[in-house]
Amino acid sequence: MKRAVLITAMFLGAGAAVAAPAPVEDIAGGSGDDRLARIERIVKSRQQSELEMQRRLDTLQQEVLDLRGLTEQQNYQIEQMQQRQRQLYDELANLSSKASAAPAAAAATSTPSVAATNAASSSLSETASYESAVNLVLKERKYDDAIPAFRAFIKQYPDSVYAANANYWLGQLLFNKSEFAEAKQAFKTVVDRFSDSNKRGDSLVKLGMIAEKTGDKAGATQYYQQVVKDYANSAAARIAQQQLAAIKA
Repeated sequence: MKRAVLITAMFLGAGAAVAAPAPVEDIAGGSGDDRLARIERIVKSRQQSELEMQRRLDTLQQEVLDLRGLTEQQNYQIEQMQQRQRQLYDELANLSSKASAAPAAAAATSTPSVAATNAASSSLSETASYESAVNLVLKERKYDDAIPAFRAFIKQYPDSVYAANANYWLGQLLFNKSEFAEAKQAFKTVVDRFSDSNKRGDSLVKLGMIAEKTGDKAGATQYYQQVVKDYANSAAARIAQQQLAAIKA
């Protein structure tokens, strides 16, 4: 009898240290087998409580990891936007200086040819058109108006030095509106036609995201793997690795 009571106290003391209280049962009465059965039920109940608690902890941990990945992705996107804005401001500054220098250069030429005059006029028009489209995004925040502006620029100046950036901007604006088919076309133009562009890696990442959003996980995996292979150690590669990990999870 004393031995049974001692065993009972040991089990109850250990269980109380690690789990929530189980339903109280009277284990003092009855035969030894009955008391042992009651103890087993109590232990089993506490084990189930511990397993349920562990499952909840695992779920919370996974949610934390998911949130951390989302935060890293958003930080990457913010970093890319800030970097692109700095680049665009530099471009605009260069364009302004070139525009200011153009009249002086024309005045220094005594008899400019018609071809040279037309080329200078075309260059200024190209620059102004691109600058106008960019300003709709960065300064005026008129994103819907920027879409036809970039389309018009790409149509008129398909081989411009700004064509890769214009296509990327167009793809991003369409992506934000969930117009994935047209966004894909714009990003593929950057990837296929402008292999030296610094926006090619980012365009591949966006193509992977579009593939994911349209249910093509195999295609998304191929795009992300290409980014990791072609642009190792870049910001685009880091986000591609995160997307790959999410697909495999």
